[in-house]
Amino acid sequence: MRKKFIAGNWKMNTTAIGAELLAAAVVKGLGGDTSVTVAVCPPFPYLFRVGQALAGSPVGLGAQNCYHEKAGAFTGEVSPEMLVDAGCRYVILGHSERRHKMGEADACINKKTHAALAAGLQVILCVGETLAERDGAKTDQVLDTQITAGLEKITAELLAKMVIAYEPVWAIGTGRTATPEQAQQAHVTIRKRVAQLCGPAAAQALVIQYGGSLTPKTADGLLCQPDIDGGLIGGASLKPEEFLAIVAAAKKVP
Repeated sequence: MRKKFIAGNWKMNTTAIGAELLAAAVVKGLGGDTSVTVAVCPPFPYLFRVGQALAGSPVGLGAQNCYHEKAGAFTGEVSPEMLVDAGCRYVILGHSERRHKMGEADACINKKTHAALAAGLQVILCVGETLAERDGAKTDQVLDTQITAGLEKITAELLAKMVIAYEPVWAIGTGRTATPEQAQQAHVTIRKRVAQLCGPAAAQALVIQYGGSLTPKTADGLLCQPDIDGGLIGGASLKPEEFLAIVAAAKKVP
């Protein structure tokens, strides 16, 4: 049985004190409950401060990106080793905003994935199609391309340290959400492709999150789907009561 995993992606939001208060509210609301894996991913400048707020709690600290080199003349970049030093357990890679706004290619994301895993981080690898690609019946093709390239030279052993987040780009920040059936079908497609690349056992053990504007209102329908193992939460993660409501929904799933 795969354990549900709810992660909050705060994106480029919050202030130092706001981030600390948000993290503290999540810790307080969760208590010591470990039935669902929970993590928050604040902006880089607030990692240490949020990490201190999470100390001693079951809530994990994650970052929103990293570079593939350990150190050197890479102005403005942050290495996986730096994230580990800051107390991070997770890192989000390949988010649609990095792909489509910053122009990150699959090969670049794969390099980052290998570097992050080598540093001891657990990778949340994001994949998903745009509205034009879905309307053009290219969802499976896009997922196949992104997964194949993203998991290049990833063994079953390495996959065990990863999570995949399916995020339909057309459902992020638009108020639209994939139906539970649409999301489930995409997750099945992902799991089947991963099975071909890393083996059926590794694919069955893989946690696959849904990351398309999941809210407390849609959580029950999405999280009860057999191949949806949690959520990568954007806007709702900035409101502790909403984020915790999604965690509560995940707890209810048998």
